[in-house]
This record gives sequence, C-alpha cells and structure tokens, in this order.
Amino acid sequence: MTARTVRTATAMATAAVVLASAAACSAPEDGGGPGGGTDGLTVGVAQEPETLSPLLGYGKEGNSKIFDGLLTHDAQMNLKPALATHLPKVSEDGRTYTYDLRKGVTFSDGKPFTAKDVVYTYETILDKKTNNASKSELDAVDSVRAASDHTVVFRLKYPYAAFAERTVLPIASKAVASKTNVNTGSYNTEPVGTGPYVLTSWRKGEKLSFKANPRYWGGKPKIKRLTVAVIEDDDVRATRLRSGDLDGAILPPNLAKAYEKDEAKRTFSAKTADYRAVTLPSDNPVTGDKAIRRALDLAVDRKAMVKSVLNGAGKPAYGPLPTDSPWFADGTERPHDLDEAKKILDDAGWKPGKDGVRRKDGERAAFTLWYFSGDKLRQDHALAYASDAKKAGIDVHVQAGSREVIRPKVEHDAMLLGNGFPADPDFDLYPTLHSSQAGNGWNNLAYYHDKTVDEQLDAARRSRDPQVRKAAYAKAQRALAGNPGYTFLTTIDHVYVIDDKWRGLTTQVEPHDHGIGAGPWWNVQDWQPKK
Repeated sequence: MTARTVRTATAMATAAVVLASAAACSAPEDGGGPGGGTDGLTVGVAQEPETLSPLLGYGKEGNSKIFDGLLTHDAQMNLKPALATHLPKVSEDGRTYTYDLRKGVTFSDGKPFTAKDVVYTYETILDKKTNNASKSELDAVDSVRAASDHTVVFRLKYPYAAFAERTVLPIASKAVASKTNVNTGSYNTEPVGTGPYVLTSWRKGEKLSFKANPRYWGGKPKIKRLTVAVIEDDDVRATRLRSGDLDGAILPPNLAKAYEKDEAKRTFSAKTADYRAVTLPSDNPVTGDKAIRRALDLAVDRKAMVKSVLNGAGKPAYGPLPTDSPWFADGTERPHDLDEAKKILDDAGWKPGKDGVRRKDGERAAFTLWYFSGDKLRQDHALAYASDAKKAGIDVHVQAGSREVIRPKVEHDAMLLGNGFPADPDFDLYPTLHSSQAGNGWNNLAYYHDKTVDEQLDAARRSRDPQVRKAAYAKAQRALAGNPGYTFLTTIDHVYVIDDKWRGLTTQVEPHDHGIGAGPWWNVQDWQPKK
C-alpha cells in the first residue's frame, strides 16, 4: 500500500531522529521490538504514565498489565472477578461490601497475596499524606478491614452505587511498597504486582518494557515480551508504524485511514466515553459570562467537527456522557444556531467592534485556548472551535503547551480538555461538574458551580435505585445545558492499526486514557498466535 506522506517537514525530520534512536534501543534483552515473530509485541501510545504505583493512581480503570484489581471488566465492560473469587456480597443498606479472595495467588516476586495487601492499598491511597490526585474517588469508604487472610470487608459512609466499579483498582504489594516512600520511593518505577506482566525497564519519555509473569495465576501469556513506545506526536507515531518499527499504534482517524486496505494490518475503531471539550473558567471576565458560554454552545458546529476533524470516527458531544449512553438525557442536545448565538450576545450587551470582535464595558470578547503540544486531535478541535467562535464575534487565541506549562493557567485560561470513563456515569459527571472538585487535580478545570447540578449529582451517587439515579442525572444534564461551564464538542472513537498476526483481538468501550491498558492490547495476555 502506498505510504501516506507525513504532513510537515518538521514531523519527517523528527521521525527520522526517533527511528534512529529506536533502532538503537530495541535490543531483545530489554523487551525487544517487532521482527516478524508472535511472541513479542511493540505498540505505540501517546501517553506515558506519571507513575506505575496504584497507590498514586496508576491503573485505576483496570487492565494495568502489572497488577490486578479485586474485579475487572470483560469485553462488554461487565464486572467479573479477578483477585476476588466472586462479585462482592452487598448488605441490604448498601454500605457493606464483602469480597472473598483467590487462594494461591502470588506477587511476581513470589510473596503470597492476602487481604492485608488489599487493606494496605486502600488505606494508603486514602491517607492524607499520599499524593494521589484521584483519592476523592474513594471518598465513600469509611473503613476497610481483613476479616481473614482471604476475606476483605469495606464499610461505606453512604450507599455509593458505583463502588464495585471502583474495586478494579490495582492491588499493591504491602511487603514491598510499605518499605519505600509512597510518594517518591522506588515502587513508583519498580512495581511488584500480581498481573500478567513484569516491568523489566522504563526509559522515561521513550518506552516501557515488560516480560510475561511466569507466576501469573491466570496462566503465562503467549506473548512473552511487550514493549510500549511512548510517542506523543501523532505524525511520528504513524511514521514509525509505517516503517515497521511498531507492531501497532493508536492513530488519529485521518492517519489510520491510510491502512484500511493494507492486508497485513488490521484497523480497529473502538467506541469510547472519550470526549473533547473546552473549559470556560468562571473567574475569567469573558468565559465567566453566562451569555458568552451559552452563545459558544450554539455557535460551535459539532457535526462539522465529527466530519472534518474525526473523519466520521465519533459523534457530537453535549456533556460528559456520550449520546448513546443509557444515562444520556434525551433533549439536551444543542443545535448549531449561529443566529441565536449572536442574539444572545447582543441582548447581553456584547456588541461587535470595528475589528468584528465583540466588546462589553470595555472588555474585549477574547480569551486563550490551550492544547497539549503534539496532540493533533486536540489541535484540530481547538482550531475548529476558534473558527466557529470567530463567526459569533468571539476571538479565541489557540496556543500549544506542555502539561507543566498549561496546568497553572487553567484557572483563568481555557483548555482543550479530554476525559471520559465508561464504567459508571458518576465517574464522568461528578469530577467534571461538581463544585467540590474544582481545581482538584485535573477535575472540574472550568471551576464550574451550579447548585442544581451539585444537588442532583449528590443524590444520584447515594442511591442504588437505577431509576432514581437516571432521573437525577437527567436533571443535572438539563441544568448543564442551561448553564454550560464547558463547550462539549465531540466524543471520539479510538482508532488503532496493528499487524495481523494474532487471534483474540477485541476492543472494549474505552476511557479517555488510551495508553497501556486500552486498545486491542487491553487483553494481550489472552492473545494467541495465528497458525
């Protein structure tokens, strides 16, 4: 198949350097690279984990490769036992969850797995001294105790409907992790888990290498060596896949399209909960104005973005939940209506200036929109958004930057956000919209506050009745439509291209994080070579 030309000379030059360095660092002893065999796999991802310790948040959505949770998900995202022998027993009041654990499971260093490891993991995450930005996800936990070596009991402060979904969280080894500093110690880069693979090396900013865990309780994987190449730039990732340096990679839809007729490769399009949105910080004099936010919600042409930016691999988004989610509130879709957007701005006193940009009380309708450097999808979304905003008389300055540069600016500047977790609606709605989460890690980056939204999200997470939850989430989504703190743009499909050498490849409904634990390799430990 004819190789697609990389779009810029800069990307080509960068790719050449990366390819040269990759060839020098893919020796078999540290995980190896592709070479025609089926016992090794090298894949390219866009994101590198900040840590490999579950105590600091690694692998909390499951499929971490190094670790297991008490539960895991099957291909249809149904919960099933992992380190537990069954789904939990739940008390009538919904506040006590009891898990029976597998016997005979060991960590990769040979030490036995017991209930003490579970207790240690959850208690350490909840410790105020632990720098886990996701610890608020376990706020419902009142206590966790080992009733025996193979029984763990959680007691909750209130009936939290999504709690079982939280127990896909990986379990750390108390014997190893407790001997190091939880925030800065060696367990963050030299983890010991019960999972199907063992980390052999981690070259920061370059790659992670794994070998099959011979002690894995689920059976030793057929793929003995797994290498995860970290390549933030989409164009460079595509070039390395084309050159044969990678067996598989996640690609933007427009780059993956080049492989659709390649008989040696398979293309996977995974449905996701992964949305793209623009944060509209409440303390910015422009984005904090409700009229500006409402006008942008109508000015943006979501369907055009799906067509032009995603090549059709996705759908319009109107909130954190995908429109095909059973929890999505029908009727909260917003039309593309530029005339109405202009009317809202006119009525609110935002009048066009000589340069076409609106002004009110001396304030120019202009703000900065940041996106992560090298992320082609976010860049394209940001540029399309700025173009639509300009038609309404709002000047959006698009700017690229690293995470370290962008994070301190988001309280005042807008950001092209990506997020999404399919397991339960609470996982998307609460951290994104609840006022208690404002500025907590990467949560609620719009610093959004709406009383009705807060009340309904609290009510939904405390009820185990699906109908009560659905009604509460519908009210929250309707309130969001009337008072948007973000402009939600699209829900994207993740597109992967991989060599056609193995059987057992599938995709799940995926979260935003499309690194080691997502993609067709979510269950790489179960793959079989094609005969």
